[in-house]
Amino acid sequence: MDGVHDPKSPALGLLQEPGEALSKLPPDTAGNQVAWVRALEEGTIEPRATLFRQAPMEVRDTDVLLNLKGSTPVVRFPHKPHTRWLACSNCHDQLFKKEPGSNVYSMERILQGEQCGVCHGAVAFPLTECNRCHSVPRRSPALAAPGAGR
Repeated sequence: MDGVHDPKSPALGLLQEPGEALSKLPPDTAGNQVAWVRALEEGTIEPRATLFRQAPMEVRDTDVLLNLKGSTPVVRFPHKPHTRWLACSNCHDQLFKKEPGSNVYSMERILQGEQCGVCHGAVAFPLTECNRCHSVPRRSPALAAPGAGR
């Protein structure tokens, strides 16, 4: 009778209360208070690539540096935790093009629930946690490395 779940559904009795389910996961200080990447790394959760069919996870262990010309710290996008959660097709090519340099990122669009904002601010840590993405100081040696920004 919470206005969300169908009280006539035979599966209703199988559902956990969110508080009970989330309490078994490692805590975080933001969003829904769950450290999702830590839960993944510790094996507490085992995401599937897709909902409806078995598909192998294609883990990509590369980082992409973004926001190279702005004034805030550079954004480090780590593919590894994202590709351990999702198949590449979840983001490419609907949200982002695969070719380096072919995307134009906008905090305005992200805050409106587009691009990264499709998940962040909804199911992933909130957009108020700026330093989780804007994490590379402008004077970092990582910015001088070959391939930086790709």
